[in-house]
Amino acid sequence: MTAGMRARLQHAACRLGALACAVALLSFPARRVPGKDDPAPPPPGDKAAAQIRVQQGAIHPAPIQVDVNIVVVNVTVTDPFDRIVTGLDQGNFQVYDEKVEQQIVTFSTEDAPISVGMIFDSSGSMGDKIQKSKEAALQFFKTSNPQDEFMLINFSERPNLISGFTSKFENVQDRLIFVKSGGKTALLDAIYLGLNECKKATSNRKALLVISDGGDNHSRYTENDVKRAVKESDVQIYAVGIFEPLSARTRTPEEARGPSLLAELAEVSGGRMFSVEDANELPDIAEKISIELRNQYVIGYKPSNLVRDGRWRRIRVKLNPPRGLPPLQVYARTGYYAPTQ
Repeated sequence: MTAGMRARLQHAACRLGALACAVALLSFPARRVPGKDDPAPPPPGDKAAAQIRVQQGAIHPAPIQVDVNIVVVNVTVTDPFDRIVTGLDQGNFQVYDEKVEQQIVTFSTEDAPISVGMIFDSSGSMGDKIQKSKEAALQFFKTSNPQDEFMLINFSERPNLISGFTSKFENVQDRLIFVKSGGKTALLDAIYLGLNECKKATSNRKALLVISDGGDNHSRYTENDVKRAVKESDVQIYAVGIFEPLSARTRTPEEARGPSLLAELAEVSGGRMFSVEDANELPDIAEKISIELRNQYVIGYKPSNLVRDGRWRRIRVKLNPPRGLPPLQVYARTGYYAPTQ
């Protein structure tokens, strides 16, 4: 072989080597960078997807929007006549985390979209009250905003998810019309299911509206189970308790416990419980709750004294109202569980 032929072969080999390197370099990023032909991301129920939806806190582990770089607290303020107080500014509020005052870093009063799950009692004891309860639910839906979404669970001996979250409240409304009363009362199971379903909500603000005539007598979950679940969630609970006058109540111990149970769950979540003796008042109460949810102060702070030990940390919101106002009442969640990492 002549020297000229050897040179031409060496030159061709170099070109082939360079081409192979170029192909390798071009193919390498195609395996790294997602493109239109890549498989679709896992569905919301998939474990991998759940790990990145950090603001939809699971019932068991981490609660209340905790990556806890920022703790967000929804606050309602009322006057002595139980009317909503608006128009306050950031300087009127102080927030304490484990008795240490915190610097407020975000503050808003805007009517942001909200996801509301309705927990509707259709047990046998609701027989003569169920029609007015339906009217109350419909009144609540009518005062919603187009960006809001709703979910419906009815319960008697077991909870039944009638509709998952949808922005078309007419769909929920139509299904509610056919609910009939009968059976025992699995109130705790229904609230637990509602908290679990709230993980699928698309809004950052979430609430459950419970309409019931009292206590539980047929649930698998205990009061402690549900209280823990409420503390670990970022869901406010509003309850409308339809109770007979004290003089007319002939109830089991579990049913007698109903009013205080609903009040405790509402308080720890930053919501409220409304007691009603006259079912005709239900639609007005439902409208009042809807208005209240749209006139809250949303306060955010970064805990300056955070210890990542997974323990319950108490929150207290203190109000410094402008001069001339009467004593005001503040409603806000009472705490959150610290992260462990």
